[in-house]
Amino acid sequence: MKKSSSGLSRREAVTHSGIATAALLGLSGNSAHAYADAGIRRDDVARVITETLFADTHEHLVEEHSRTEWSQPVPLLPCDDWALLFSHYLNSDLIVAGMPPKDYARFTSPTETTDTKWRLLEPHWKHVRHTGYARAVRIAIEHLYDVTELNERTVHQLAERHTALVRPGFYATVLREHAGVETCQVNSLQAPFMESRQPDLLLQDLSIVAFGAFGGSNWNTMTDAQGSKATDLAGWHRIIDHYFEKYGPYAVAVKSQTAYQRRLNFAGVSAESAAPIFAKLLAKEPVTPAERQAFDDHIFWYCVGKATAHNLPVKLHTGYFAGHGSMPLERVSTNPGDAADLLRRAPETTFVLMHIGYPYQEAILSLAKHYPNAVIDLCWTWIINPEASARYLRDHLVTAPSNKILTFGGDYIPVEPIVGHAAIARRGIARTLQGLEADGWLTRAEAVELVEPLMRGTARRLFRVEEKLKRLATAPWRQVVPSVPAVK
Repeated sequence: MKKSSSGLSRREAVTHSGIATAALLGLSGNSAHAYADAGIRRDDVARVITETLFADTHEHLVEEHSRTEWSQPVPLLPCDDWALLFSHYLNSDLIVAGMPPKDYARFTSPTETTDTKWRLLEPHWKHVRHTGYARAVRIAIEHLYDVTELNERTVHQLAERHTALVRPGFYATVLREHAGVETCQVNSLQAPFMESRQPDLLLQDLSIVAFGAFGGSNWNTMTDAQGSKATDLAGWHRIIDHYFEKYGPYAVAVKSQTAYQRRLNFAGVSAESAAPIFAKLLAKEPVTPAERQAFDDHIFWYCVGKATAHNLPVKLHTGYFAGHGSMPLERVSTNPGDAADLLRRAPETTFVLMHIGYPYQEAILSLAKHYPNAVIDLCWTWIINPEASARYLRDHLVTAPSNKILTFGGDYIPVEPIVGHAAIARRGIARTLQGLEADGWLTRAEAVELVEPLMRGTARRLFRVEEKLKRLATAPWRQVVPSVPAVK
């Protein structure tokens, strides 16, 4: 069987844990492993989905050594125990369900005992355990630690096995052997471009947020190729140029999530107009909201031009907000219209519209059908709303070209829940293709032929993964990190 770039065959990467088969057929525990070991196949579509590795197009993973060498709370890693599995996305469901923020803070404290953490979690667990956020964690807990039901007794097994797994090499184990993921594209929240020690596993986006007015940039610390700081806008341009020249050959895409701070209505603002605004920012003088947005507009288009020159797609956050209690839904609703304007104004730039613009996915789909430079990404949405994600995939396949959609990205900071998210996505893709076959829209052969491009091929071509992996093989920051066996 053909080997992937990870050195694992597709079947080996997925069936080591039986995760994909379990997700597709609704099996759990030992029955899932028996099914995988026996080689029983429901049909061709399910089999091919089971054996095909995902090209994961979006994560926020910290570097593995940040986990294995953890010593104290840091912004993205409040603790190093099993509670970390509940700290990203599922934390929002817990608080929305009624968990007091002070209790959640204790739950993720590194000093509380396992018993105390369970007592804090248990009253709210029953309310969230069936959401997509919780389902991803439940699947991960079962397949990484063999804990099928979380309660006051099994939580101690989870705690012990979680700690045992976190050691050098566990990222490759979790991603390739359990999630069936060959590579992840990481939008680091720690640096504009993370010089990953595992570049063959953790491909990187070049974030442009730090260059704009809403990124919290420290204008006096970033430097250009000569180590010079910016004293004017031309100097700031040189710094941006330096980042693109240094990391553009290694990056898979450019990423902006400024939709959390503003609309995507980036206007064309000249350097002459932006220069005096930057002078104020540099001097830490007050700027008006309109000035801040105008400067951000200028930097956005400057970075889009650099991305296009480096043949890098531009990923944009669209749709739903992470967190709780703060989403301006009216502004979110403007994303599709604003994105249409970007697509029209920059026809040579490929824009990846992330998260299907949920809950405005119908309008986002119209962009995929109408604009050659629009690509839609289902990253994150399988756990926001699994049913809406499956409906979107079906609608997309009967409406827009099939090479205009990317089907998986976990969008996680901790690596372990990716296992569950990937399982949910596999099941959703299977249901979609099998449903289109049952309805007579696709033949069996056509459904099978779609699996590889949907899960892997389109992403690999769009982001030039083979080319990037070859370059990263000689990256000066590369280190060899072996995988380790799962602990059960």
